[in-house]
Amino acid sequence: MAMWVFGYGSLLWNPGFEVAQTEIATLPGYARSFCMRSIHHRGTVAEPGLVLALDRQPDHACTGMALRVAAGQEDATLAYLRERELISSAYIEKTHDVTLQNGDVVTAVVYVIDEAHEQYCGGLPLEEQAQIIARAVGGRGPNTEYLYNTADHLARVGLHDADLAWLSDRVKTLAA
Repeated sequence: MAMWVFGYGSLLWNPGFEVAQTEIATLPGYARSFCMRSIHHRGTVAEPGLVLALDRQPDHACTGMALRVAAGQEDATLAYLRERELISSAYIEKTHDVTLQNGDVVTAVVYVIDEAHEQYCGGLPLEEQAQIIARAVGGRGPNTEYLYNTADHLARVGLHDADLAWLSDRVKTLAA
């Protein structure tokens, strides 16, 4: 049986594992949101950045990409994703059905935010998000790079995210 991973942020442009197939897909009940303080990859404990997470919102759906893992790479991929995504336990690994653009439904590994975790910061105003992202830098580089790469990749595959587009424009202004 094929293993699928749902990507909505950096997994879109930097999956880190061998992807055999990509399909636009929708995950119901969650919204893509800069609701996780990043203290490792895009910020520090002293000056956290923000990264995207799937924030549970029953009346929303997140459109991203379903990434089918190359055959034979399932165990290695899951180990890699756990090391990458579960670094601070702010994400919870789950499996959810996602609907592909052609209507097929597949079960995918997803990483959703733990709302009880200290890094959760849902509901920040967009301007506050922009101010944080414009200045934060972590172990994997500037927070701006994360935002720009994600917004650019979403646009490239034809997915419009109004909040990310606004944030990208605003952060470019702040960084200028």
